[in-house]
Amino acid sequence: MFCPFCRHPDSRVIDSRTSDDGLSIRRRRQCPECGGRFSTTETASLTVIKRSGVVEAFSREKIVSGVRKACQGRPVTDADLANLAQRVEESVRATGVSQIDANEIGLSILPPLKELDEVAYLRFASVYQAFDSLDDFDRAVTELRRERSGATSSESESSK
Repeated sequence: MFCPFCRHPDSRVIDSRTSDDGLSIRRRRQCPECGGRFSTTETASLTVIKRSGVVEAFSREKIVSGVRKACQGRPVTDADLANLAQRVEESVRATGVSQIDANEIGLSILPPLKELDEVAYLRFASVYQAFDSLDDFDRAVTELRRERSGATSSESESSK
């Protein structure tokens, strides 16, 4: 780490703390040459391999913009979308890989989106699960109904 004041090629870490979101580390450093103090923020890099083969940095904003299209006209707030993007990033980072296929990210969006809004989920799933016909939609809706009735019956049984 070069000192930003004298360009000395080394520095000493004085203090380390995790950031509020837990995804980065803030380090307070001191230059042994000039004594200047400065802060750095370190994050683990996460790159996305797109279908075309292009590699780019992971971006929560891209998740939000992609899901926003599926949520158009639905009662979903910007805060809901930001929370969803954070959950997706946390689940992707939890896999421990530094490079991930864009399609895998799309698939990891589906579970939290299903919890957020079922209609938006179906819209998004139709792209990432490559729905080809009405039968695909019918199967997805049937599965949602089965899950919902299963959750309702288990909630009813637990309240007895």
